[in-house]
Amino acid sequence: QVQLVESGGGLGQAGGSLRLSCAASGRIFGNYAMGWFRQAPGKEREFVAAISWSGGSTRYADSVKGRFTISRDNGKNTVYLQMNSLKPEDPAVYYCAVARAFGLFTSGTEGIDYWGKGALVTVSS
Repeated sequence: QVQLVESGGGLGQAGGSLRLSCAASGRIFGNYAMGWFRQAPGKEREFVAAISWSGGSTRYADSVKGRFTISRDNGKNTVYLQMNSLKPEDPAVYYCAVARAFGLFTSGTEGIDYWGKGALVTVSS
């Protein structure tokens, strides 16, 4: 059983910053990749960012590229999402995700093995 617990969501200001964290625990084997998806009301869950086990490879959605940064600390089994220059289109529930391989994040939600319960991010203008 694998548990992913997100933290750090909340209210940010347009143009401001928020940082999400996701701690993984339980029986995770192998060099798993971690990442983030988000889902706004009435919309499908969409990919945001992913990072390989070593941290040497990252991938971002075009909508967040240059504003969001994903990183991880394998000693803590934790992945982070630094969100800068928040925009009105960023509010959503942000879900932490784990996949057995970095490349699986290109398959959308189908490639994900484990999900967190989500962290709500809102942005005030």
